[in-house]
Amino acid sequence: MEDGLELAPTVEGPYSKIKFSRKRLTPWLFVAPCLIIILLVTIFPTIYSLGLSFTRWEIALPDKPFIGLGNYIQLFQDSRFTHSILVTAIVVVVGVSVELALGFGLAQTLVAEMRGKRIIVAALLLPVMVMPVVVGYTWRLLWDAQYGPINQIIGWIIGRPFHYTWLAKPPTAIFAILVTEIWQWTPFMFLVFLSGLSTLDPELFEAADIDGASGWEKFYHLTIPLMRPILIVAVLIRGLDALKFFDIIFTLTGGGPGNSTETISFYIYQTGYQFFRLGYGAAASFVLLIALVIILTYLLKLFRATSE
Repeated sequence: MEDGLELAPTVEGPYSKIKFSRKRLTPWLFVAPCLIIILLVTIFPTIYSLGLSFTRWEIALPDKPFIGLGNYIQLFQDSRFTHSILVTAIVVVVGVSVELALGFGLAQTLVAEMRGKRIIVAALLLPVMVMPVVVGYTWRLLWDAQYGPINQIIGWIIGRPFHYTWLAKPPTAIFAILVTEIWQWTPFMFLVFLSGLSTLDPELFEAADIDGASGWEKFYHLTIPLMRPILIVAVLIRGLDALKFFDIIFTLTGGGPGNSTETISFYIYQTGYQFFRLGYGAAASFVLLIALVIILTYLLKLFRATSE
């Protein structure tokens, strides 16, 4: 009893229970179409491919015999597969490292206000806006031995005709791939780092100037520690994307000369869709997936440790 009024007890009947269950069910009804699509296009194919990786499914065989881990064992006995791992590692380690250094250097240079900064930034971002297939075919023309501008420019410098077949020799073919990859994706790193550097507190650097810190000391003791989470995220995104490197290989070298520039993704494509060894290709895909999960887990732990 409050102020002469008595609150009537609430009675929970069947209707209130039905209303409560509808309330809980409504959000699931909204997300159900999205969940169904995800199940159909990602989860179901993944589970099906996992089962396929334990079978020997080839176009010449009438059935698909179960062979257990046979495909996985054969993979690591295949020198072509291990070479594709090496090429992928070169692209990831060398390519992403150079992109990191160039992108950070450009961002450090352009973070300050200067005349024409907007035009320079817009020009630097153009390569990352171009589709990788277009980039691959464009650079294939640039590296052409007979009519490519790269050979012509080198010829002007040395004073005689220069016709070097860049894409016909394994070392220079990998070099051409790296240059093409770095040209396209350095702007991405630059944009991420420029955004990060723009958010740093200028008062910290002003205090360091008052204390007499040099440019290198400010860079090493302030810029790098403050930018470390952003550096890790940028490397995480680019590293995982580079592990799936396919488009430029397909258009620039086609995996050649021979199989010298095949990455894991290109190896899986050829095995599964050109030679129709679907079980073997599925096993190679899951090896790549496991590698991605391990690297992602390590980088996320590193990111959490840095953020704390």
